[in-house]
Amino acid sequence: MPRSVVLQKSVRCARCQLPPRWCVCRGLRTVECPLQVDVLMHHMEVWRPSSTGHLIHRTVAGAGLHVYRRERGIEPAAMFRPDRTLWILHPLGEPLPSVPPPAAALQVLLLDGTWRQAGDMARALEPWGRRVRLPMAGESRYWLRAQAGENKFSTIEALLFLLAALGLPDVHEQLRRQFELHVYAGLRARGGKAAAAEFLKTSPVPAAFPEVLAEFEVRRPRP
Repeated sequence: MPRSVVLQKSVRCARCQLPPRWCVCRGLRTVECPLQVDVLMHHMEVWRPSSTGHLIHRTVAGAGLHVYRRERGIEPAAMFRPDRTLWILHPLGEPLPSVPPPAAALQVLLLDGTWRQAGDMARALEPWGRRVRLPMAGESRYWLRAQAGENKFSTIEALLFLLAALGLPDVHEQLRRQFELHVYAGLRARGGKAAAAEFLKTSPVPAAFPEVLAEFEVRRPRP
């Protein structure tokens, strides 16, 4: 049965929030991106090891992380860049422009939480930016959580779709590798060895991080 590192109060890495045995920090590669990326994270998401908002913050150079609480409101001056056009990614937004502006002129705000929480955050952000939806299709690779329906994806997968749409394939691939390592380690931390092996069959992780996978397999003495 899958284990929860949150409910069991196990020791976790302060950075990636995974148990030391499955810590992915050894595989961390900073991703340089011309797009300014910020995450608005619902406060209920903050302590979840599976959160991809945290992954974006620790992986994408210059990415901002802001915690949302309804009772506190939003301080736009602390979040938004006046020198960039702000896009708020949301499935009910306007279609992606056929000719988007250069990535260096954009700031994207990603909403990190459940679908209901994201809707709450989007309403609070109504005055501040343009809602944009992406042409996202296919199966989610976020095997750590069941998605809310067909063509529903995690926060970082939305960013991956945007990077592809903006013509940033190298940045897309670097971030995708970090995401896939995060998912694989999360599956192993839960005891899902079979699911993790299945996940690797179509993942870039074995080629990108052979030394990390080898270290994962080293047996360690029980504490």
